[in-house]
Amino acid sequence: MAAIAEQSYDEKGLIWPRAIAPADVHVVIAGRGEQDEVGVSLAESLEAAGLRVLLDDRGGSPGVAFKDAELIGVPTVVVVGKALADGNVEVRDRRTGTARAVPVGDAVAEIVREVRS
Repeated sequence: MAAIAEQSYDEKGLIWPRAIAPADVHVVIAGRGEQDEVGVSLAESLEAAGLRVLLDDRGGSPGVAFKDAELIGVPTVVVVGKALADGNVEVRDRRTGTARAVPVGDAVAEIVREVRS
């Protein structure tokens, strides 16, 4: 593990190679109410599809949750937050730093496809 950490990191934290990451997807709930319900449901659906999911539903400051997600370094981070107002979740690639909006209804299929490709 130490050798991987020495080779797979950036200034924000670890970047686990997908094959040995502690989870396939890190779901971060950045809000309460509808975000909480959608986030938990999404995490359960991803687990039912066979993925290992880390769910951050602590509440409090979203900035802390985002920072922790970067430090932990799970390859795919799904943020259930402000984008939900438009019917989307944000899917982030930890390695590249890119993010894209994905419709909630398509999220499970798209995330599973990404993780398994």
